[in-house]
Amino acid sequence: MDKGTEIVAELMKIAAITAPKAAGQDYIEVKIASTEETSQIAADMVKIGQEKGTANWDRDAKGVEKSTGLVLIGVLEHKGLGLDCGACGFKTCAEFNAASLENDFMGPNCMLKLLDMGIALGSAVKTAQIHNVDNRIMYRIGVSARRLGIMKSNVVMGIPLSVSGKNIYYDR
Repeated sequence: MDKGTEIVAELMKIAAITAPKAAGQDYIEVKIASTEETSQIAADMVKIGQEKGTANWDRDAKGVEKSTGLVLIGVLEHKGLGLDCGACGFKTCAEFNAASLENDFMGPNCMLKLLDMGIALGSAVKTAQIHNVDNRIMYRIGVSARRLGIMKSNVVMGIPLSVSGKNIYYDR
């Protein structure tokens, strides 16, 4: 990773960590992927696309391969906040806490904790934008990062970074 991208990735990490959290409880995991991890994720994304037989995994993997950095943000396993709001799909937090499912991500997840992750993602990409580093939040990166054990979170999103004359993530 070049020095400029490394500095911006560190600032993005700070922005995500310091973003507000519901009830003051921090379940956000933030990691700057190494060059090796980024390559592993890109290769695994291609594999996932082949396994699922779905499009665009390889397209996004090419974007990751061309990136100069990669920031991963996720929400760790957590219990309901005790509000019994039902936004997670369960009538009570006790029902939520007793449930478990796994697909691309683990669940269920408290809506407030997912909002925390969204705020952290927004804070991170805002920081990249302020420093003119092209980026895009990508679901597929998170699936691979979780599958490879690079992140422990229930749900993960990846933010690839690029410094070039044209934004590589919108050349689709």
